[in-house]
Amino acid sequence: MKSLAIDSSSIISLATNSLLWILEPLKKQFQGEFYITDSVKQEVINHPLTSKRFKLEALMIKEIVEEDVLSLYQSTELRQESLRLLAISNNIFKSKNEYIKILDLAEVECLALAIILNSDALVVDERTIRLLVEDPYKLSKLLKKKLGKDVKIDTKNLKEFNLKMKKINILRSSELIIAAYELKILDKYITNKGFHPELKKDLLDGALWAVKLHGCSITDDEIDEILLHYK
Repeated sequence: MKSLAIDSSSIISLATNSLLWILEPLKKQFQGEFYITDSVKQEVINHPLTSKRFKLEALMIKEIVEEDVLSLYQSTELRQESLRLLAISNNIFKSKNEYIKILDLAEVECLALAIILNSDALVVDERTIRLLVEDPYKLSKLLKKKLGKDVKIDTKNLKEFNLKMKKINILRSSELIIAAYELKILDKYITNKGFHPELKKDLLDGALWAVKLHGCSITDDEIDEILLHYK
């Protein structure tokens, strides 16, 4: 069955911009399942419900989980694979002979889920996990800059990680936004009292910048290139 494994970072980007609603029509068009893990549920629903700042977003997310737009996936296999991936991923980069912790269980669980289900993609906005999958050497340079000291790569562990990642595609909330734009799901924002085609580019620009400013790792140049494609 077709599926997407969706990380908390992408859910939060959509929720903080009141764009969670696009997931339901996207899922219908996709004709597959959108899955989250228990760690993601804890991160985006259970924990923020105990706070003041993010309680509203948590309630919004809780609703789409209860409506099965996002489905919770649980299994012993997922837990075991997650722990294996966590051990490997946090033993790839090291500085002064000490390994650098780069991922937590919630992020790794989504990655493990995508592997187990052979999902069409992992949807994640957080930069670290995306670069670890797509460009670990660039991530090494960023870690060096952030930490201000040399960072080395354990090539054996990286090779083991890459063997697990060879079929994983990465998407971000920005790609979900683009899909919603192409399918005219977002057009409701520019159809009040008639259709306004002159606002189409502003619609896409505004939506992409909205998720960027709330955590999606998309660059200014990427947004500019996307807008040029849809001019």
